[in-house]
Amino acid sequence: MKTVALTLFGFTEGKLEPEEQVRVKKGELMNDKTRQQIMKNRELLKGYSGADVGAEKTDQEQKIPGPAPVKKYCSGGQGNRSGMNGSGVQVSLPEDISALKMNGDFSSCIAGRKSRRAFAKEPVKLPELSYLLWATQGIRNTVQTEVEITFRNVPSAGSRHPLETYLFINHVEEIEPGLYHYRPDLHLLEKLDCDGYSDETSFQEDLKHALCGQTFAATAPVLFVWSAIPYRCEWRYGLKAAKYILLDAGHTCENLYLAAENIGLGVCAVGAYDQDLLDEVLGFMPGPSAEPEYECAVYAAAVGRVKM
Repeated sequence: MKTVALTLFGFTEGKLEPEEQVRVKKGELMNDKTRQQIMKNRELLKGYSGADVGAEKTDQEQKIPGPAPVKKYCSGGQGNRSGMNGSGVQVSLPEDISALKMNGDFSSCIAGRKSRRAFAKEPVKLPELSYLLWATQGIRNTVQTEVEITFRNVPSAGSRHPLETYLFINHVEEIEPGLYHYRPDLHLLEKLDCDGYSDETSFQEDLKHALCGQTFAATAPVLFVWSAIPYRCEWRYGLKAAKYILLDAGHTCENLYLAAENIGLGVCAVGAYDQDLLDEVLGFMPGPSAEPEYECAVYAAAVGRVKM
């Protein structure tokens, strides 16, 4: 019996011993289809190489106008062909955060950072949420070149910033429960219409299923969900964009962890979710798609006051 097996020392190929054949039947050794997929996935991790020579020019190189750096939902209308409508309700976020009690010790924020899944019943305060949004996607400056470029509090390859921030709010002072979209250019929240949700409980139930049964995240005071609009990055980087988008998501979530630690809140990142269900709850058009307007969820994080 010949197959390909994954061991601690890499892939091995050849005739397997009887006990190894049993392990193959039990699914403990890797079959060729899985091996090929793993090899394909690992290519995503790589930088530029000789294989990229002669690749099709990016849209930026072809002088095609670039996409907008921020998604905007219109009152009663749709944002970027999304299936979710803006409700017209906007929530201004306080810019003065001087009243927040901050740790102020960067080293202790790093040393104390950990994933926290147990949240107290007390709500997150509006200035706290404002601070977290500013720390994760806040815009410092905007420059107009061939495209509009935003410089933010998190790094992004080429300042393309392909991520959008959505908030499932359950328990935040001064904000009604619901689904919101963050506008970093205006530092405010846009409330989105959620057709089919009669109350907060039904909203949480669908969200729990989308998060693979992770109730703590669906019922957290705030659930951050970051989506990607891949074309923002593809416009400049072509086929390398997917790698940079995922790196951006990591930068953003780490800022959330450290900022929350600084003000005494807890965070737990969520990477396990049902792609189709979460995209549906967010109102995104189904994929796969190569359209410039395509958008999909890529990462999430639950936030709340730490339960003692």
